Amino acid sequence: MSPPLQDRLSAIRLLLLDVDGVLTDGAVYLGDSGELKAFNTQDGLGIKLAQRGGIQVGIITGRSSKAVSRRAEELELDFLYQSVKDKRLAYDEILKQTGFDDAAVCYMGDDLPDLALILRAGVGVAVSNASRDLQTRADLTTAAPGGKGAVREVIESILKAQGQWDDLLKEFLG
Repeated sequence: MSPPLQDRLSAIRLLLLDVDGVLTDGAVYLGDSGELKAFNTQDGLGIKLAQRGGIQVGIITGRSSKAVSRRAEELELDFLYQSVKDKRLAYDEILKQTGFDDAAVCYMGDDLPDLALILRAGVGVAVSNASRDLQTRADLTTAAPGGKGAVREVIESILKAQGQWDDLLKEFLG
């Protein structure tokens, strides 16, 4: 990772995520009792570590799902915006609430509805299975695909750039 990108990662105070294709593998399972989504537990632990490191975390998604609401509640996310037609509006509202500027934001996405925020955030991240248009415009593309540890990968990079990773790791060393 280049020193300029590490410097930008060290300034991150807010991580905003798309859901389908980022926190999940992008598959949507529809059944008679509703929608099912599979979330990665390593991503979940990564989010908790980010929060311990003082990073706020939120979701901006175009779909609405009880599964996403439940996961956001379990992880005690700071922001949850569902059924968003224009993600820029939710992003602006979050920045207004936090007082952060674009440089303090890392945004992760996988497809065209995420493009404007990938370009605007201090660090724009595409997951490895993102659309080619996102990958070519993102500051960083993960090695892991969405729903398979990509969020955790980025969180570790942020926390390492901020010099927090080793202290957070001590908790697990006994």
